[in-house]
Amino acid sequence: MNSSSGHGLAPNCPGFGGTPGGSRRRGFTVVELMIVVIICGLLMTIAVPTYRTYILRAKDSTAVADIGQIELAISHYEVANNGVLPPNLAAVNMDTKLDPWGNPYQYLNMATIHGGAGVRKDRNLAPINTDYDLYSMGPDGRSLAPLTASQSQDDIIRANNGAYIGLASDY
Repeated sequence: MNSSSGHGLAPNCPGFGGTPGGSRRRGFTVVELMIVVIICGLLMTIAVPTYRTYILRAKDSTAVADIGQIELAISHYEVANNGVLPPNLAAVNMDTKLDPWGNPYQYLNMATIHGGAGVRKDRNLAPINTDYDLYSMGPDGRSLAPLTASQSQDDIIRANNGAYIGLASDY
């Protein structure tokens, strides 16, 4: 036992905190830090696109749910008014409702238009609804009547008189 240390361990003993050469190792080497940085970078390249996809899908789902809610309000109006559709979303108190990207929902009552202007159309240029159009212009905030237009591909639409609500590119 070493009487100078008072606890029975030699100064260069690994249990004492020293190394056989008398020097002590502290911190990380540059190589170890670089390996950690590379691993973090690889994890970020996987995580960020996955997170963005998740956020986009969540916003799409919110828009689908909102359109379903507006559709229900329109149905209540229609029943209360002997089958007459509302002239606009203000009539069903939905004119201030914004889509997940901050844009107002678009509504077009087919009975109030002349000549088919603005009616949403599928790839065969046939109207996608016969009663009314209801849609979100999607993340880009732009839309054109034919769903085949690049500006319309990200729209969340109501089609087939409510039988389909979802992404225009999937319709």
